[in-house]
Amino acid sequence: MSEISEAKRRIPVSISDAELARRWQAVREVMSSENLDYLIVQNSTDYLGGYVKWFTDMPALHNYPVTVIFPREDDMTTIWSGPLPPADANPPAWSLRGVGKRISTPIIPALGYTSAFDAEKVVEELAAVGKCQIGLVGPGFISTSFYKHVTEHLTQASFVDATEMVDTIKVIKSPEEMDLIRQVCRDQDTAFEYALTRIEPGRRDYEIYADIRHKCMTMGSEQQLVMVGSAPRGEPGVMYYEHFGNRVIEEGDTFTLLIESNGPSGFYGHLARTVTLGEPPEALVEQVEIAIKVQKITLDMMKPGADPGEIWNANNAALKDFGYPEETRIFAHGQGYDLVERPCFDLFETMKVAADMNIAVHPTVSSSEAVGFVCENYRVGKSGVEECLHQTRQKVYSL
Repeated sequence: MSEISEAKRRIPVSISDAELARRWQAVREVMSSENLDYLIVQNSTDYLGGYVKWFTDMPALHNYPVTVIFPREDDMTTIWSGPLPPADANPPAWSLRGVGKRISTPIIPALGYTSAFDAEKVVEELAAVGKCQIGLVGPGFISTSFYKHVTEHLTQASFVDATEMVDTIKVIKSPEEMDLIRQVCRDQDTAFEYALTRIEPGRRDYEIYADIRHKCMTMGSEQQLVMVGSAPRGEPGVMYYEHFGNRVIEEGDTFTLLIESNGPSGFYGHLARTVTLGEPPEALVEQVEIAIKVQKITLDMMKPGADPGEIWNANNAALKDFGYPEETRIFAHGQGYDLVERPCFDLFETMKVAADMNIAVHPTVSSSEAVGFVCENYRVGKSGVEECLHQTRQKVYSL
């Protein structure tokens, strides 16, 4: 069986060759202008770690580090955790495009003595190059052991942070990418409709986690960040991770649900709604309505060139005017192969809003009685927000 047909048989959705070529060409053009000879990329998960996926269309998984050497004028080299030669290197050759050399070595962070095994392979590949300039993409993902070994042994190389250079390209979605993001948002709408049939008294929160994850996986999702929060009537339905999922749902409860899954393409979306088992409390209805109004302020300001810091200030000014606490967390952000991608709407972000970004907006209106929360993804067009990528109606859902 050919490598192409094996990839089609095994991988549900692959990005097109043309899209990969577009990304590589865009990066290499900037590398040329910045006099960069190589990029080094390292990720270990595909929740927050989408650079490897963006360059190779293969995700890094389960905290096993994956390193990509991206040359300005040649095919990539990948370093994956796996068997030593003469065994075939991970992942299979048919799963990668644009890769000239695959290397495997047992890189397992829990085994401290392996912590520089991948760095040793990078040095072996680049030592003969001599004097060169290397850009590190996402230094926050690169382990200390890796960085120390590479910089100490590639003594003729100079190293720079190339993250901004790649981010500026990565955050602008092509038509193909945006179509795949629309699909995951439609899948999340479907998963929410399904969740409404599974939330009932007597079940535990973790059972709802499991149901939603299973539903997403039947639609091809590979990763699912699901958060739920059940609470008695009159108390805020604060969302929690699975570790806190033992509470038994009761009649009259408020139930807040967040579905932040990726699709079979690897792209993420973000949907949240509140459900009540019985008539919703007035405070909850009011706070959700205010959350929708506050969200609209952000959406109206989300035009190309807009400063996320100014939108942050406007969001908090609106919350204060309505008599509720200001946000202290990121309340809007881009999404792509990372579930949180730039730009982030806070006071530290330097990237401006631009056309063809995929941005999730989720303001929170909090009180001692309720949490008003909405979240969807939006596509920014040339003149501002042009499309909500979810179809689930903004309201409190009563069962």
